[in-house]
Amino acid sequence: MTTGLVVTVYGAYGHTGRFVVAQLRDRGYVPVLSGRDAGKLKELSAEYGNEPDVRPASVTDPASLDRALAGAAAVINCAGPFAATAAPVIEAALRARVPYVDVAAEIEANVDTFTHFADRAHAAGTTVVPAMAFYGGLGDLLITAAMGDWEKADEAHVAYGLNNWHPTAGTRAAGAVSRQRRGGRGVRYTNGQLEYHRDEPASLHWPFPDPMGPRAVIGEFTMADVVTVPSHLPIPEVRTYMTVEAARDIAAPDTPAPTAADEHGRSAQTFLVDAVVRSGGRERRAVAKGRDIYAVTAPLAVEATDRLLTGRTRAAGVGSAGEIFDAPDFLRALSPHIEVRLWV
Repeated sequence: MTTGLVVTVYGAYGHTGRFVVAQLRDRGYVPVLSGRDAGKLKELSAEYGNEPDVRPASVTDPASLDRALAGAAAVINCAGPFAATAAPVIEAALRARVPYVDVAAEIEANVDTFTHFADRAHAAGTTVVPAMAFYGGLGDLLITAAMGDWEKADEAHVAYGLNNWHPTAGTRAAGAVSRQRRGGRGVRYTNGQLEYHRDEPASLHWPFPDPMGPRAVIGEFTMADVVTVPSHLPIPEVRTYMTVEAARDIAAPDTPAPTAADEHGRSAQTFLVDAVVRSGGRERRAVAKGRDIYAVTAPLAVEATDRLLTGRTRAAGVGSAGEIFDAPDFLRALSPHIEVRLWV
């Protein structure tokens, strides 16, 4: 039984963090609200009748992070930029010997997690799951499920069909950090490795299935899937794409933040993710449909946490969603939030 277990949410008052807190409560967990701003934490706790425990913590103060995780069964990190927060919170999770999950979409931050913590997490018997979110986690689950009994593939493609993309302040901050780390260069995964380049991204048409249909997309609009997928699947070419409308939204400095359009706080944004794997002239596909990429990150992260705490895992140490969990079963568990179809 997991009902009543404590899970610390770092960055609880952020846009995605609030969805995660609500999802934890819905599933019977007891969230501890943590983050840098004590005032915002108290305001969020007050919305729940001052029931959730509030534990302010700073990534520059390890002792405060230890207090935030004291007595917790797991920690979910929702605070970006993850280039700054992931390593300190993972360190705290290792000290506490509890599972760590984050929702990082930053490519370089996820590479850092795999690079610096794989051996230590395994030695500590602690599982670390980065990018357990709409970007990185969902695409990895879809590609892994589409692979089926294939042991390898020639290429994988994840096309994001978003009708719009109103970014949060956290998304903008994380994007700025990534651009700075890359020196303004683009990045892609080709020939079995990440490659930085200054090529202009091309516009092309992607044959999304119904109800979306073919749409113009930006090619090599590279997301965290180029880290998560090849971390455990032998696929030398991994490409991601974004609908032109959404790419324009995220690039424009005056695009507003998402606004609630229903009683759950979800925006009106819709998505269709088309994941395709190809091998020797054969093709397999998995498609996911849903609403609000930020809201849907919450069930992804909380389902992962629940599986970690109930022993429904296939690996230890640092691993992506498709490696750690049974991908088809995980996707089925998301059915209240995401509609998934497989062609294998």
